[in-house]
Amino acid sequence: MTGTPRTAAVIGGGPAGLMAAEVLSAAGVRVTVYERMPSVARKLLIAGRGGLNLTHSEDFAAFAGRYGAAADWLRPVLEAFPPAALIAWAERLGQPTFVGSSGRVFPKAMKASPLLRAWLARLAGQGVVVRTRHDWRGWDEAGALAFDAPGGRVSVAPDVTVLALGGASWPKLGSNGAWTEMLRGRGVAVAPFEPANMGITIAWSDVFRERFAGQPLKNVGVMQVGETPGFLRIESVTRGDVIITGYGLEGTPIYALSAAARSLTNGCPQALVIDLRPDMTVARLAERVARAAPKQSLSNLLRKSLHLSPVEIGLLRETDVSTPREPDRLAGAIKAVALKVSGTQGLQRAISSAGGIMRDVVDKSLMLLAMPGVFVAGEMLDWEAPTGGYLLQASFATGVVAAQGALAWLDRQRPIDAR
Repeated sequence: MTGTPRTAAVIGGGPAGLMAAEVLSAAGVRVTVYERMPSVARKLLIAGRGGLNLTHSEDFAAFAGRYGAAADWLRPVLEAFPPAALIAWAERLGQPTFVGSSGRVFPKAMKASPLLRAWLARLAGQGVVVRTRHDWRGWDEAGALAFDAPGGRVSVAPDVTVLALGGASWPKLGSNGAWTEMLRGRGVAVAPFEPANMGITIAWSDVFRERFAGQPLKNVGVMQVGETPGFLRIESVTRGDVIITGYGLEGTPIYALSAAARSLTNGCPQALVIDLRPDMTVARLAERVARAAPKQSLSNLLRKSLHLSPVEIGLLRETDVSTPREPDRLAGAIKAVALKVSGTQGLQRAISSAGGIMRDVVDKSLMLLAMPGVFVAGEMLDWEAPTGGYLLQASFATGVVAAQGALAWLDRQRPIDAR
């Protein structure tokens, strides 16, 4: 005999929440997704404007290592829903993928909207109900979930709950971290949120800022070092394009250093070293300088013989107005443009956030130990990753694992033969 359908509330309509809703509803659970904003997956849509980077094709061991301090505990979660599973999932939605030259994986449509439309249609077909403009306010005196909705206060008491409320970056898109105090009040340890994958602040001269803001430094090497003993030093060089902004620098090589930037002592000087020609040695550059016509002006030497772009020449002069002409010294200056970093951009401008619910307060199925029947997924958890597909992959995977844990918990509460 079949009993009353089991019910689940998923709070948060981002990738983690929608994935949890899909897994739960596919198993016959009656799912309602509650979203504070007027529509779901707003951050996903914004991320897809420049090409939706779903995941990465690199070796799984290297992939898992991208999660830094969280790699050990997050690896089983990623194994439960690895990149290959995410690619297969997208293709079942009618969104074939391809691998870019950097190893990143994108849908061929290069947009989030076709994938999201297909996904929401699938969820609707599985009976998932989406309630937007429902702002979660915690639990009421009776233990029910409480929401502020357009019609007033709403209370619901599902059999199981999945929280997927996001971190604290891009708050205007819905992830404002307002849930932290509600969970702390229930005995859940939450690490403070900090910006991740954010830009850095550099005090450009007015002339440089006005002329070059918005222009790229193409295929440069970036290394962050400390200027005094005891500073963290990163030996590896991150490669890629860097964007000059009015306040400093943005771009994938900059984002890759965000965790290291936060770990440096506040208020102490930091140096960022940019290699304008990472594919050339100092000796090779010096040889080119030596071959140049001796009467050639420095500007023509940099532009014609060394093929530096105007923004690269401007950056070189921004840091050393007396750019040396001697071959070895000039080559060394091009290979190591040192910039003084005065700070980092905050959560308002960060792509993602570090911090969140600590690992030791959830079990392996991502259920809160202090709150049986409440599972968490996505950026609510204390992990971070660089851009390149790692953020979305972990969000999807934690949604899958939280939903699988919720199904197992429901079965323990009501054995399958009693349904």
